[in-house]
Amino acid sequence: MAIQHNQAAVLTSFVDPASSGIVDLEFSFAFQPIVDVDARKVISFEALVRGPCGEPSSEVFARVPPHALHSFDQACRVKAIRLAARLNLDASLNLNFLPNSIRQTSEYLYATLKASEEVGIPAQRLVFEVTETKYLQHAGNMERVFDTYASYGFGTAIDDFQVGFTALRRLAEHQPNYIKLDRNLIADIHQNRMRQVMVRGIRGLCNRLAVTLVAEGVEQSEEYRWLKEAGIHIFQGYYFARPAFEALTRVSADLF
Repeated sequence: MAIQHNQAAVLTSFVDPASSGIVDLEFSFAFQPIVDVDARKVISFEALVRGPCGEPSSEVFARVPPHALHSFDQACRVKAIRLAARLNLDASLNLNFLPNSIRQTSEYLYATLKASEEVGIPAQRLVFEVTETKYLQHAGNMERVFDTYASYGFGTAIDDFQVGFTALRRLAEHQPNYIKLDRNLIADIHQNRMRQVMVRGIRGLCNRLAVTLVAEGVEQSEEYRWLKEAGIHIFQGYYFARPAFEALTRVSADLF
């Protein structure tokens, strides 16, 4: 059940420093809940870029000039925070960001902090996600960015995490607050022994490193049951709720 709906897909203008020009683009967000099944509640919502009528993010990014991607990234953060506040967000908010934004970390942090202060969502309730692939491509810089974000109270997460030597080595050297398992590791895990072994191994490592493991992309009840029995308690996926356009969705207690 959607608890709020508030049209926000209005024209957004943002200045692109690279071209010294103004970019106009219409976009909004869908929100997907992240749940703690032990606490039986939604603990966060991930903000996902959408077009003005709910079009997928790929269509929105296709309309952003390449030179304006980083400015658009900043505009997304601010708009997602403001929209979440208008929808009466009472949980945390997960935001995706472009790794190359590290070149303007101070500027981006200021804009994000200002927006969060204006609407009353403290930094401690904002979690910034980057995909594992992008994290590894910019590993050294990303670790410095994560450290900087943590110093301001923001949470950090690596999304679409898979098993690989490089990823595990970087994780041993630097720990984000959250690791979100890739859907490829989750799919049909209840009947795939190899995936079960890998997920148990990641869970053990995360426990020792004090990193919270999130099972993302859970679609089947059988997947959820196996993962819960394996000791995972933070979940996200269609099994609980699909992303809701400009709305925050409650999760039925019957699903826990």
